[in-house]
Amino acid sequence: MFEMTTDQLNEIGGFNTTTEIKQQPELWLDTLNIYKENLEAIESFLAEARAMGEGRLSVVFTGAGTSDYVGDTCAPYLRHAGDTKLYDFKPIATTDIVSAPRDFLNPDEPTVVVSFARSGNSPESLAAVQVAKTFVKNVKFINITCAPEGKLAVESEGDADQLTLLIPRANDKGFAMTGSYSCMTLLSTLIFDTASLEQKTAWVEAAAKLGEDVVARESEIAEFLSGDFNRVTYLGSGSFVGLAQEAQLKILELAHGLVATSWDSCMGYRHGPKSFVDDKTIVFVYMNNDEYTRQYDLDILNEINGDQIAAKTIAIQQDGAIKFDGTSFTFAGEALPEGYLALPFVMVAQVISLLNSVRVGNTPDTPSPSGTVNRVVKGVTIHPFEA
Repeated sequence: MFEMTTDQLNEIGGFNTTTEIKQQPELWLDTLNIYKENLEAIESFLAEARAMGEGRLSVVFTGAGTSDYVGDTCAPYLRHAGDTKLYDFKPIATTDIVSAPRDFLNPDEPTVVVSFARSGNSPESLAAVQVAKTFVKNVKFINITCAPEGKLAVESEGDADQLTLLIPRANDKGFAMTGSYSCMTLLSTLIFDTASLEQKTAWVEAAAKLGEDVVARESEIAEFLSGDFNRVTYLGSGSFVGLAQEAQLKILELAHGLVATSWDSCMGYRHGPKSFVDDKTIVFVYMNNDEYTRQYDLDILNEINGDQIAAKTIAIQQDGAIKFDGTSFTFAGEALPEGYLALPFVMVAQVISLLNSVRVGNTPDTPSPSGTVNRVVKGVTIHPFEA
């Protein structure tokens, strides 16, 4: 796909998605610069937020669909890499905040709502801000969005309680969120990671090189999809549980449901969901670079592989002391923390989804010709809420 001409990609309906997957390493470096350029404003805003009350500040990562999985991916990492004396990191979907705010928000807890939105026009994105304003006594907002013209960005202008950070080049034109997901994940990680700026820069640069490696090894990824299969499952631990959820969604979206998908944590999969696996299932496992956690990833890989219940069992991993010796997509280089390794890891899943979409005869840029699902969600009714 990455070697095709523009005309060839347009002919199969995949130009936007292919281009947007490929450009991500460059976008990650752009996102790093956006963070650096806004660092003073970010630190000032967070200082004001911490002054809203005593104790830890609740940081709610929120979005819908893929934007929800941004928080699911970065929050577990930040619970040990962020300043947990100052912040309590909580991923909560906008769909949950809007539909049941009393179940998910504490009105007496000083809160920063970090909203993730590609377009900023989803009804839930806008409603979550209004609900939080209505329900939480002391609340501020950080909006991370890819659309300067979107309602989330426009409506926050001039509001001292809102800081909007824009990643405009990551505003995917294709149906599926690719660069928008990885860039929003990166920016939120950079904001709250306590590592030095020099260290974070080194990690982003290393992740970008691994992303370029994904593009160069497309044929290797394509080989994983050879043979007869109609199911795909993704597993992971820690931050990679959220990543597994995003990875399976890409398969589901771009194949328009023609390939069944599942996801879970490596340890949780045995408790019933493993029933999904049959001889036409490909199982992908994201291997964590933490050596303790990695043992559990390896256990489920060896179990499924040894039982010979799946068509293929494949590890996505980086070189480490403990690694899967079977079929794998293995990155070289110094071990990256999961918050940054998630970036090239998700690129592998995006390429798999792109190639599979073409394999089943779908058009990646417009995978839902019936309009059942849309790039910006439609048909949502927001009901009035009173605290």
